[in-house]
Order: sequence, then C-alpha cells, then structure tokens
Amino acid sequence: MDRNSITGIIIIVVILIGYSIFTKPAREQAVEQQRIADSIRRANQALLEEEKAYEIQQNELQTSATSESATVQESLSGESQMEDVYGVFADRVEGENEFYVLENKQLKLTLSKRGGKPYSLQLKDYQTHDSLPLMLFAGDSTLFGLEFFADGKSIKTNDLMFEETTGEKYMLADKDSKTLVMTLPVDDMGAAIEYVYTLHPDRYFMDIELRMKNMDAYRTDNVQLRWEIYSPQQERGRQNEENYTSLYYRFFDGDVEKFSPRSKKDLQEITETTKIHWVGFKQQFFSSVILADKAPFEGGYMSSAKTPDSPYLCKFTAEMAVPYDRSSNFVMPMHFYFGPNSFRNLKRIGFHLQELVTIGGSIIRWINAFIIIPIFNWLNLYISNYGIIILLLTLIIKMALLPLTYRSYMSQAKMRVLKPEIDEINAKIPKDKAVERQQATMALYKKAGANPMGGCLPMILQMPILYAMFRFFPTSIELRQEPFLWATDLSTYDSILNLPFTIPMYGDHVSLFTLLMTVSTILSMKLNGSPTGDTQMPGMKGMMYMMPVMFMLILNNFSAGLTYYYFLANLITIGQNVLFKQFIDEEALRKKLYAKKAKPAKKSNFQTRLEEMAKQRGAKLPKKK
Repeated sequence: MDRNSITGIIIIVVILIGYSIFTKPAREQAVEQQRIADSIRRANQALLEEEKAYEIQQNELQTSATSESATVQESLSGESQMEDVYGVFADRVEGENEFYVLENKQLKLTLSKRGGKPYSLQLKDYQTHDSLPLMLFAGDSTLFGLEFFADGKSIKTNDLMFEETTGEKYMLADKDSKTLVMTLPVDDMGAAIEYVYTLHPDRYFMDIELRMKNMDAYRTDNVQLRWEIYSPQQERGRQNEENYTSLYYRFFDGDVEKFSPRSKKDLQEITETTKIHWVGFKQQFFSSVILADKAPFEGGYMSSAKTPDSPYLCKFTAEMAVPYDRSSNFVMPMHFYFGPNSFRNLKRIGFHLQELVTIGGSIIRWINAFIIIPIFNWLNLYISNYGIIILLLTLIIKMALLPLTYRSYMSQAKMRVLKPEIDEINAKIPKDKAVERQQATMALYKKAGANPMGGCLPMILQMPILYAMFRFFPTSIELRQEPFLWATDLSTYDSILNLPFTIPMYGDHVSLFTLLMTVSTILSMKLNGSPTGDTQMPGMKGMMYMMPVMFMLILNNFSAGLTYYYFLANLITIGQNVLFKQFIDEEALRKKLYAKKAKPAKKSNFQTRLEEMAKQRGAKLPKKK
C-alpha cells in the first residue's frame, strides 16, 4: 500500500464525515426530531398503560386458565381420572388465576397464583433502548416450580393453583421488608408446599424460602427445582448483546463456570453432579440469579438455547436437585438477584457474583478490578459526564505509561539515527545472504548501544491496558444510555449514517468514533514512520497500515466508549511524540552513538574471567621442543 493509497483512504473518510455532518438535509433532521418525540410519546403511553397491565394480564390468563381447564376436563373425562393423574393434587388443577405484586424502589415483582411463581420482573430504574419498561422476564413463558414424585405420580407445581395467605395483592417495601407467602395445600392434615418471598427496601437482592410440610407422608422423592425464562433483547445492537449473554453457575465453595457466549452451537447444555451454589441467567447489563443459602443444590442440568428471528436472545433453563431430606418440616433458604451487572455492587453483595461482569481473565481481570474500575468509580464521585470521565481516565493512564512511551520513542530515535549505516549494510550485503546481513546489523546495534527491541517491549507492556479497556467498556453498566457529543449511548455504537445495505464484518451503519480512531491510528503510524526503512521487509509497511482498517471493520459495532477511548489515546500519543521531538536533539544523539561506536567494545566480567583463565592455562603448559 503506497502513499497515494493511504491518501485516498483518508480523503474518502474525510468525505464521508463531511457529507454526514455538513450536508445532512433539514428533512432528515425533522425526521430525527419526530423520532425522538415519538419515543417520548411511547414511553409516556407505556407508563399509562402499565397501570392497566394487571387487569389485562388477569383477563388474558383467566381465559387461558379456563381453556386449560376445559382441555383437562375433556382429556380426563371425570374426576376419578383426574385423581389418577394428579393424585392428592387433583383439586389444585383448576381455578381462576390471580396476580400479586411485591415492589420497592428498584424492582417490581409480579407473582402468579398458578404455580405460585415469579411471573414478571421489571427494573424500575432502567428502560430498553427504545424507551420501554425494562422487563427481565414476563409472561407464561416463565417457568418456576418443583417437579417430583408423590405416591408414584409425577407432579409439577408450575401447573397447580397456589393460595396467597396474607390476603394482600399489593405490597410496597418502601420502609420495611415485605413478605408474601404462596401456599399449595395438599390435605387437611397440614401437608403443604410454600414459597415465602421477602423483598427488602432499596435492594435488588431478595429472599425466597422453600418449605415442604409433612410431604414425607406421600413418599415424596426426587425433588427438582426447575427455572426457565426467555431472555428478551434490551439493547440496540443485538449481535453485540448476544456476545455478552450467557449462563453462569458456581460450584459450592468453588469456581464460577459459564457457557461460551460466542459459541456457534444452537444449544449449549451440561449436567453437573457436583454441588452448586448459584445459577445466573446473564445478559449484557442485567442478570437473574438464584442462590442456595446454606444447603447447596445437589447438582443439576443447565442449558442455553438460541432463539433467532424472535424478540428473545435465548432460552435459559436450570433444573436443580433440591437436597430434600424427607423430614416433616423441610426448609431451604434461597435468594434471588434481579438487577444490573455492576461490578462494585455485586462485589459488595458477595458470593462471587462479581464474576458475572465480563472484565477479562487472569492479568486483564486484575488490571480492571484493581486499577481501572476504582479510578473510574472515583472520578464518577465528582463528575457526572461520562465522556469527561473517559477523557480524564485516558489522561491518567497515559501519564502512568509515560516512561514506557518515552523509552519507546528514544529507541525509535536511535534506530533512525543509525538508518544510514543500516542502509550501507543492506547495500553491501545482497538479499540472498540474509543471515550475514542480520549479523552485521546486530553487530552495529551492539557496538552503538542500540536495542532494536527497545521500541517493541514498552509497547508490548502497554498491550494489557489496551485489552483491559476492550473488556471494560462494553460491559460497563455506568455507560449504558449515557450520551456524549453525537453518541446517544456510550455503551453501544454511535451511528452518524445508516447504510441501506450491510457490509460484511462492518455492518449497516457508520460509527464516527471508529472512523476517528482509525484515522488517528494511521496518522500516528505515519508520523512515527519506520525507523529502519522497508528494505528488509518490503511488505511489512503495507501490513501495518492494513491493521487499523481491520480494527475499523471489527470495532464498528462495539461500544462508542471503547472507540472514543482509543481515539483519545492516539491523540495523546501523537502529542507526546511531538513533545519528545522538541526536547530530543537527534543530531546530538547521533554524535553520542557514533562516539560510543568508536570506543572499543567493553568486555563483560564473565568474558574477562574466561580470558584470564585461558592465559593462566596457557602459561602452565610446557613448551614444545
């Protein structure tokens, strides 16, 4: 790739940017304003309709329950056949469904009488990308219940009608904790199954207690807790959101495992026989988790199935073995977490829940957990604009890496000074004697005190920081729906131009921060140049300029906060190099290197000792006659 090609690419990029910014017609701006107005109207309408949601759900599910009851009656043809299938639970199959609500400042949990289960969960502080209420799950597709054998019959509590014992359909945990008990009576002797839900004020973390009273009388065996939800799309970029949506689980007093979010398989599944502490259904920014408190689950089956061409990202399933000991009063304390994937908050809760936040592994996770996130949170205490926070974070990181940047620049300056002699070596020694040419070049470096790796090593040491940012920004809940300049949401891509077609790898839009990152990267490489020329590896220069273009294709769909950071880092690096050039006199450096080259090479202590040992040995040998 020659200079004309690079110039052509830059001109095309400038034309695209100029066209999108300065020639955008007023009609398109009016359309955009209308879109914003429509979005606000939809949000207001959603809030008004939310008040009627309870009645609508009740009517729909009452019709559904009536239909199901009719189907059951037709298939069983009589009460005796109903008892043959459900046994002592036969009278809990039919009934009108009702809903109960537990609510605090953060979340609104709707419970269903059918199954006594969580029916829907709304996070009140958040909205979807199109300004609708954010629901982690909702509707009849949600399954939560026990599956077991009682008197030899297969029972699924998700299909049975529970009773709410307090008589209250709405509870607000604003000052005190509120408890709602869903009971499934079995007989008149006190046998029952209960779910006890307790919601605390100002918390995403709630308690759930499973109670099985006198169920040993019915030879209850093989108790499984089945939880199944469809995970809806919440963000604008579905592909990017899918890359961070996965099933997590933690072994009891052990490690956290997860399914691969980028797997090409339509179904991922696993059966574990080891005790399990918790299972989490994780999306990019939010998670639904169930935790066993004292007695862990005795293993289980977990799966994640893709659901393409639907409003859902995937279907999560967990079938966990309950450690039921057949006692007359079995109690299993558990917890739910429904909320954002905030590293700081999850770490405060404990149970290793912070592992749900994808911030890298090994050294990358260490950098994010102990350096990047604390600095980010500290800046957030004083500054509310996240674009400014990213700018200050970039400055802090670049200042910390300044010694490495300086060493890299000095090494490149030394290589530039020696370039004329390197060219002489390349001119004297033909290309087919590559080994001899390399040896002569390395001898020159050694004699002048220059290290060809001196410019690479500092850059390699900075790579973990760059990759840590690659992990941090796309999963930072703080950046979600936070605007800056033309970017309406720093957690997803910033589109300044929507294309009428899709480019493979690139997408169907143009991200301005990604373009600025690419242009600044090419400019930085152009200003630094190649310190040793391109005579040794003629194709290397073209490959180096192709890398920024490849990153532009890959990062066009990524977080605007990430590409904004890379753009700022490039600008600061260019400024540092310009500053170094003002203070480093390459002519004086050339004289210094040439003076060092003229001096005899200093022998190492080891080499000196070897020569002395050789002399002593030679002095002791007898002379030949």
